[in-house]
Amino acid sequence: MSEPATNQQAVAAENKQYSTFVVDGYLFGVEVLEVQEVLRYQTITKVPLAPGVIEGLLNLRGQIVTAIDMRRRLQLAPRPEGRSPMNMVVRSDDGGAVSLLVDEIGDVVEVEASQFEPVPDNIDAVKRELTTGVYKLPDRLLLVLNTRKAIEVGLEELTA
Repeated sequence: MSEPATNQQAVAAENKQYSTFVVDGYLFGVEVLEVQEVLRYQTITKVPLAPGVIEGLLNLRGQIVTAIDMRRRLQLAPRPEGRSPMNMVVRSDDGGAVSLLVDEIGDVVEVEASQFEPVPDNIDAVKRELTTGVYKLPDRLLLVLNTRKAIEVGLEELTA
């Protein structure tokens, strides 16, 4: 009886779950365990002299969270006027939280680890730098976001 459970555990270990979101038509995924929560647009306080990718700060039940505009981070066109972004709040390495401002929130998808592939050569340099690989879904490509790199805002961006 214990053998089927072992096989199920092995299959589960091979599969990964990603919370997905869309930015300018691109489908990105973040490992489910990295996501704290998903929210509608919240009021954001601008921060003078902050790097351009930082939209500002938001108060999440008493926790101050930095909001990064993923369109700017990916060097894409600005969000169309009148469209509010959604917040995907992810955990940072230091235990804090950072909000990724995205166009829309998708579903949680489960993929087999064996289907993971390197980032294709035809993906531009900025997206290539911020992704760890891809999964080919039946209807589109899922870019796996490197959350650590996406939320890094280096000193070079302070002078930009």
